Amino acid sequence: MSKLWKVLSTFTLLSISFSSFADAPVWQVSKNGETVYFGGTVHVLSESDYPLPQAFDQAYQQSSVLVFEMDMSLTQTMAFQQQMLQQMTYQDGRTYADDLKPETVKKLNAYMESKGIPVANLQMFKPSMLSVTLTMVELQRLGLGGTGVDAFFSTRGIADKKSFKYLELPEQQISYLANMGKGYEDELINYTLDDMKKLPTMMKEMKDAWRTGDNEELYNVAGKEWQEKFPKSYNQLLVERNNNWMPAVEGYFNTKEVEFVLVGAMHLVGKEGVLSQLQAKGYTIKQL
Repeated sequence: MSKLWKVLSTFTLLSISFSSFADAPVWQVSKNGETVYFGGTVHVLSESDYPLPQAFDQAYQQSSVLVFEMDMSLTQTMAFQQQMLQQMTYQDGRTYADDLKPETVKKLNAYMESKGIPVANLQMFKPSMLSVTLTMVELQRLGLGGTGVDAFFSTRGIADKKSFKYLELPEQQISYLANMGKGYEDELINYTLDDMKKLPTMMKEMKDAWRTGDNEELYNVAGKEWQEKFPKSYNQLLVERNNNWMPAVEGYFNTKEVEFVLVGAMHLVGKEGVLSQLQAKGYTIKQL
């Protein structure tokens, strides 16, 4: 999976170490007698990834409010889909060939033709949309197009009449994706295409590290190269969003309810991650 599309991934732990030997990517965070649970998620999984580690259910049972990055039900609305197409496709007759070097276009077209993907159908996609689309097509080919952790608990929460909170608006997520790779479109597409060759092995290693809560290994597999080669994207998709979430996250410790925050795994590890920021503020972190 392209490191630039790993809204599904991880940060370096640096000097902060949450136990690599815990059984799941779920944490109990406490301060002054108040508790909030945090779960690192992967947005697309296969049927064989279920059941999830028991710690997810433990945190779910102890919580009355589920917190997600955004309201996923809104992605099915016509308004969301129209806004996404408007920002992530060309509206002026241009194509991706106008933003990419000829050699990149040749490599991209050859890849799509080899996979039976109609090149003409994607001409209007901007490079960011192409990166996302090609990655999702390949994940589906590998059997990883199924229900992710977020969708699983959203459906379960509705059935159990849980309350819901969200950290971002749909238009904010569209903006983050639309600006991915802006100014370095060739690098984005080449990196995405190169990653396709490693995707089966990398996804297995990434899921193994995620499932056991081994954040250090998850960073080595999925985050290190991204941070080194594309620091702007890394900061935009992860660091800035983590910082934007912190006021709301800290506010959850002042409510009567117990929240279970479920966000992409990368947001919960690393010195700029949500858990590290909370630890620096005096919160107690316990991995379940």
